[in-house]
Parts: sequence; C-alpha cells; structure tokens
Amino acid sequence: MTLHASCAVAQYRCEPLAQAHRRLLQQFYRIHGSAMRPSGEAQLWVARKPQIIAGLSLAPVADGHWLTGLFVDPAHRGRGIARALVDAAQAHGQGPTWLFCAPDLQRFYEGMGFAAACALPEALNNRLQRYQRSKTLVALHRPGL
Repeated sequence: MTLHASCAVAQYRCEPLAQAHRRLLQQFYRIHGSAMRPSGEAQLWVARKPQIIAGLSLAPVADGHWLTGLFVDPAHRGRGIARALVDAAQAHGQGPTWLFCAPDLQRFYEGMGFAAACALPEALNNRLQRYQRSKTLVALHRPGL
C-alpha cells in the first residue's frame, strides 16, 4: 500500500520500506548524523522525494505499535512530512501507537494528536523504566486511526 502526500513546496510519498532495503534507512540516518536506527522487528516507513527525506520504525507491541526512529531531513522540516509519515504508517496498521520522547519534543508530538500515556503495555513500561535510569523521557499515546 502506497500512500501519497503533498506539501506546498514539493511532492513526496510515504510508503513502507521492504526489510531488504533497511540499509537505505540506516544510511539516511548516518548521512544526517542521527543516532536513530531502524528497529529489527519493526515495519520501516519512509517519505521519498524521490530520495528518502524521512523515516521511522513501527514495531508491534500489545494491541498496537511502538514508534521509534522518526527523523526528517533538516532541509525538509516544517512542511508536515513527519505528520504525514506517522499518519500513513499508523493508518496501515491497527490499534494505538506509543512513543517515548524527550520533554522538549512533547509539544511537537501533541501537535500530531499524541497525548500523555496514562497506561503502557507491560513491555513498554519495563523499557521506559530502564531508559529513565539515564535520561528523562515522556511516554505518549495516540489512538488508532
């Protein structure tokens, strides 16, 4: 399933990335100096123009998904690409989506319809507790589309 999205400046498309091409997303992150990396068990999604300009990982967890690795090429930020990519990925799956973010990114994600997670699946709750030993993170949730 390929979903198309457009913005005022240019055309781009949001689509799943085949596992066989995961190295392309790894290269995208590395080129931009991002510490992000594609999650092994996750479905990978990218926005293309035609080159990759954004990516994310969406891993199954409980009755929904855990979003990690959302990164947009700095030259393409501020155009709604992150939201279009998250919307496309979430529409393709079923159930809610959870993510962890630094407190300074909370408003960004709230603008995409995420809110503070009142409860987390046990696997994510355990992971959040481990992560919070070394950094401050906020758990967010967005219902399924």
